[in-house]
Amino acid sequence: MLESYVTPILMSYVNRYIKNLKPSDLQLSLWGGDVVLSKLELKLDVLEQELKLPFTFLSGHIHELRIHVPWTKLGSEPVVITINTMECILKLKDGIQDDHESCGSNSTNRSTTENTKSSIKPRRIQQAAPTDPDLPPGYVQSLIRRVVNNVNILINNLILKYVEDDIVLSVNITSAECYTVGELWDRAFMDISATDLVLRKVINFSDCTVCLDKRNASGKIEFYQDPLLYKCSFRTRLHFTYDNLNSKMPSVIKIHTLVESLKLSITDQQLPMFIRIMQLGIALYYGEIGSFKEGDIEDPTCHNKDMLGNITGSEDETRIDMQYPTQYKGQELHSQQDEEQPQGWVSWAWSFVPAIVSYDGGEEDFVGNDPASTTHQQKAQALKDPIVSIGFYCTKATVTFKLTEMQAESSYYSPQKVKSKEVLCWEQEGTTVEALMMGEPFFDCQIGFVGCRAMCLKGIMGVKDFEENMNRSETEACFFICGENLSTKGFTYLTNSLFDYRSPENNGTRAEFILDSTHHKETYTEIAGMQRFGAFYMDYLYTMENTSGKGSTNQQDFSSGKSEDLGTVQEKSTKSLVIGPLNFRLDSSAVHRILKMIVCALEHEYEPYSRLKSDIKDENETILNPEEVAFLEEYIPTRHTSVTLLKCTCTISMAEFNLLDHLLPVIMGEKNSSNFMNTTNFQSLRPLPSIRILVDKINVEHSVPMYAEQLVHVVSSLTQPSDNLLHYCYVHCYLKIFGFQAGLTSLDCSGSYCLPVPIIPSFSTALYGKLLKLPTYWTKRSQIAITEGIFELPNLTIQATRAQTLLLQAIYQSWSHLGNVSSSAVNEALINEVFLSIGVKSKNLLPTLEGSIQNVELKYCSTSLVKCASGTMGSIKICAKAPVDSGKEKLIPLLQGPSDTKDLHGTKWLNESRKPESLLAPDLMAFTIQVPQYIDYCHNSGAVLLCSIQGLAVNIDPILYTWLIYQPQKRTSRHMQQQPVVAIPLVMPVCRRKEDEVSIGSAPLAKQQSYQASEYASSPIKTKTVTESRPLSVPVKAMLNISESCRSPEERMKEFIGIVWNAVKRLTLQLEVQSCCVFIPNDSLPSPSTIISGDIPGTVRSWYHGQTSMPGTLVLCLPQIKIISAGHKYMEPLQEIPFVIPRLILEEGDAFPWTISLHHFSIYTLLGKQVTLCLVEPMGCTSTLAVTSQKLLATGPDTRHSFVVCLHVDLESLEIKCSNPQVQLFYELTDTMNKVWKKIQKRGNLNLSTTSPETMAGPVPTSPVRSSIGTAPPDTSTCSPSADIGTTTEGDSIQAGEDSPFSDSVTLEQTTSNIGGTSGRVSLWMQWVLPKVTVKLFAPDPENKGTEVCMVCELEDLSASIDVQDVYTKVKCKIESFNIDHYRSRQLQNF
Repeated sequence: MLESYVTPILMSYVNRYIKNLKPSDLQLSLWGGDVVLSKLELKLDVLEQELKLPFTFLSGHIHELRIHVPWTKLGSEPVVITINTMECILKLKDGIQDDHESCGSNSTNRSTTENTKSSIKPRRIQQAAPTDPDLPPGYVQSLIRRVVNNVNILINNLILKYVEDDIVLSVNITSAECYTVGELWDRAFMDISATDLVLRKVINFSDCTVCLDKRNASGKIEFYQDPLLYKCSFRTRLHFTYDNLNSKMPSVIKIHTLVESLKLSITDQQLPMFIRIMQLGIALYYGEIGSFKEGDIEDPTCHNKDMLGNITGSEDETRIDMQYPTQYKGQELHSQQDEEQPQGWVSWAWSFVPAIVSYDGGEEDFVGNDPASTTHQQKAQALKDPIVSIGFYCTKATVTFKLTEMQAESSYYSPQKVKSKEVLCWEQEGTTVEALMMGEPFFDCQIGFVGCRAMCLKGIMGVKDFEENMNRSETEACFFICGENLSTKGFTYLTNSLFDYRSPENNGTRAEFILDSTHHKETYTEIAGMQRFGAFYMDYLYTMENTSGKGSTNQQDFSSGKSEDLGTVQEKSTKSLVIGPLNFRLDSSAVHRILKMIVCALEHEYEPYSRLKSDIKDENETILNPEEVAFLEEYIPTRHTSVTLLKCTCTISMAEFNLLDHLLPVIMGEKNSSNFMNTTNFQSLRPLPSIRILVDKINVEHSVPMYAEQLVHVVSSLTQPSDNLLHYCYVHCYLKIFGFQAGLTSLDCSGSYCLPVPIIPSFSTALYGKLLKLPTYWTKRSQIAITEGIFELPNLTIQATRAQTLLLQAIYQSWSHLGNVSSSAVNEALINEVFLSIGVKSKNLLPTLEGSIQNVELKYCSTSLVKCASGTMGSIKICAKAPVDSGKEKLIPLLQGPSDTKDLHGTKWLNESRKPESLLAPDLMAFTIQVPQYIDYCHNSGAVLLCSIQGLAVNIDPILYTWLIYQPQKRTSRHMQQQPVVAIPLVMPVCRRKEDEVSIGSAPLAKQQSYQASEYASSPIKTKTVTESRPLSVPVKAMLNISESCRSPEERMKEFIGIVWNAVKRLTLQLEVQSCCVFIPNDSLPSPSTIISGDIPGTVRSWYHGQTSMPGTLVLCLPQIKIISAGHKYMEPLQEIPFVIPRLILEEGDAFPWTISLHHFSIYTLLGKQVTLCLVEPMGCTSTLAVTSQKLLATGPDTRHSFVVCLHVDLESLEIKCSNPQVQLFYELTDTMNKVWKKIQKRGNLNLSTTSPETMAGPVPTSPVRSSIGTAPPDTSTCSPSADIGTTTEGDSIQAGEDSPFSDSVTLEQTTSNIGGTSGRVSLWMQWVLPKVTVKLFAPDPENKGTEVCMVCELEDLSASIDVQDVYTKVKCKIESFNIDHYRSRQLQNF
């Protein structure tokens, strides 16, 4: 009797998946208690249908299947199913991407959907037809439940392979066993009882090995890589809670997996393949593979409620309506949804929930329940989804990155072997991945880990920096640390898991779950996440709330316009990521390893899984009625992501070796210059100067509409969409940085850093950007912004002594001067000066320069027609802090803006009371600029520039010279402390390097190969070949200089004029610059404590009236400038962008003539004892600038212009006065400046010769082209160093065009016609009109003490004009009258 019930259950399983079985044989063997079946073929089509994945099975077979049924002890011993050696090979379905692209026509898709539905349902029903109409007794049903609940499944040697392109991924599990356990998770024969409605199972996987190899075009694997994962064991606990004894489905399902140690190993060959497999996982998760369009799906958990019913056979067809938010439902279902097509990964997994936890939907029919009552009962239950909790926990995980290289065997015929070397290691402790879901309405995923670190191993690119014999400490090897240790944190990562002895399930109570989004967010805050984990915490929450029946318009089917009364669905998706306190050290070892990984990842490019659709606008636009628009305004689903970094420290060390020229070109997409590396002994530099950056908090927020395509389609069709609807059509991104500060530090021999010297004190900043989704839908609306950005910087201060800037410069140069780092750039005196030892007083205290800018606001916006930007800068201040012997420091202001400079052109302000700068002073600078999107398409819109700059006060104080000319003392005989390694330069001497690289052309191939990083396995997809088009013998710089120096200064000038002309020919210009006043004192002018710090005119005035004598000061008052283009009326410089101006300039050249007016230019001197002497009396001018241009017919591809420039200047009267003290002051100032300039130049030359010998004769670039041994030396005449500066040398002074005359004597006519013909002409006409010039020279009379003599020179009505054409230059000058007078002053009287 029992057999008649149990046998069909087992038969149904075996029959469904295995080919060519005779049911009669199977039945007989089963009744004997043991079945042994050998060499079985799996039904691949059935497996594909059941799995519903976009994979196809290439093969699948079972070596041996054993079924043991203890008929006599069915109530106390488990049925054991053993599978020995099961192997399956999968690949992606063919034409996946074609299917993906061709889901175009809605109607055809819909019909196929219906056909599939009708074909799938009968299959299910046939399968589920009851075989025995008699009702079984109750004990049989309970016995069958006991049997099914205690089935033991054992698989020995499970092999799964996946092949794609040149990738072979194989998973081999030595044994996997699933059995039922008791309360303490020990093997037991259990059943659910009325008192304990719980079932526990354990699955143990032992020795899991994952391999990832590359196959060649014929499908053969030439070289086997190290396994990704080798013999890893893990255990899974399953916990099912039922509501009552008759429940078909558990109400709570918990599946948790624990791995004690996970050791992954990835080689450079495997990395691109590994990334490809990850992309496959993501594409499956988001349902991009198969028939889903990108962007249509929010979260896969919500897709397939009906699949659940599909397997249990209990879901009503109408439930499909709830799959999507019903506003978008119609469109979704039309184009791509149906039960049979592939879904996202999570919904696929969800569909197996009933299959895992209950006997199959067909099974109850063997038991023989009344089908009608069963379906009714199931319907009621199906409405209540089970709560599913899935968890993965890993105590310690390590990922090691290895570089491989070929090793040829001794004999010719023996195969090549691959040798791998570890270079990078990532360790992670206490990892948790937890997912909690309840049907469609709720899905939550939390990921976290307690601590992680990254370490350098062995050597990289021939530099042996961490080999065993280097004896370097682990702290030096570790360049990234985040979070805490598991030993100190405890087992918080296992909290509430089935492996936590404190969890409710392990203490016999029922677990409580938070399934409400508000309560969830209150409980799982960022703080709570960081308390549990410490290094990283991510919470991803997706909820779907159904608010029922608010009226017929609540449901809108966008594509058909029908309203259905089903209640609104509100979807929310939020991701929040928190990264705990982290310390990141970027030294040469770390940077080269990270970049090497990136280079390896870029080695092969595979076709993307989901190609981006070109957003083509549908012709049939949807028209919504006002009620529907109002409903849409009410709720629009969005995805929100927030990333927070707490306490981030980044240290950038000086480069100890620099081989970036081998890595950066590959990353930038260029061809690699050379694979040849010269192995160098590594020598660590101590003390090692570094830049340390600290950030308190970085927060990034990102939001995007969930169903962008449908939303944009609808909103763009509205005649006047509201701001709210438009807001949701954008992707929004906010970046906020709090407490950013930077300083200099240095790493000493003990491996610890000294206290940082501040360079940038703490500041905060914010950036906001938004981007319009699917801009092609908005082409008709030119006023809608496509991108918009706002930047705010409340305050930024930078402070540094000259020694600190030199050290910063040395750090920068160590990274930027590729291939050649010279340690002489950092000298010990410099390091001692920057990092003063505690308690040690420096001999010469250095002045510090401090600059700060405040209230910077910038805004950028672009529409389909224009790009525009506007912004303001509140103020700028630069001052010097000079240490004084008393220990205090004096403050010397050097630049201040805005400053009230209106009256500074005269000398009256010195005797009047000066108001302090008010807080309400206008912004120093305000500007708005708008340019057309396409320069060629300018007829639609001209460019506009409005700008106003307030007054500036500048003090060129001698302390500035002190700061500039600082030079560290020469290096002492004692070298910097270094580890006991042979003292050699950090990379190689230049001369040596040159020889090495020249000889590479003739080096034997085998020798080169040992230095190459894994070039052996060429991919059938894409191989990179190294080619170089430069001749071997000519240095890179010389090659650049030849083309540069062939062009004469005239050519360059004309090209520059052409560029400027294109920028200004249609420019509406309005520029206002207030006067800038420059004070040049002979001696320092510290700001007195009574003055508001940094007020330069106030400081000068207090010195002028002070008791001590004032140092001689030259005051240069630059003019106010106003420039306005033709026909423009004044506007406020700061406009809301994009903006419209009354009269746009559309035609070329209509912007001219410009009116330029300059006012209040003067020069005077302030001498001690309140003496002011004028040098140039205040004056100004008004001028008009007109430019016209004509295109010349050109034979070449680029058309040239000929320009006519006219400038007319009306000057006011000019009066110059000069006396002996002024000349003396002038001489002293110029003498000081001259000396400073010479010192700076001298040091510049010194630096050039020591730090970058490349400029003299650079390393010869490598080339794979074999050269002859006697390569000709580079021709020095065409690539002399002076060509850099722009002076022509002997070799390139002759015009190097095809038509340039090569005769010995070139006539002027030939030259001018040549220039004119090749590069447009420039004609210039300038005219000055000056009513009067007066020059007065004063001197003491040598004969009579106390009297002065004066010579007055006067010119009246001076007019001059210059006419410059290609063939002549004409100068006209006209003076109406000219006279010189001589005066002598009488004693105590005027002249």
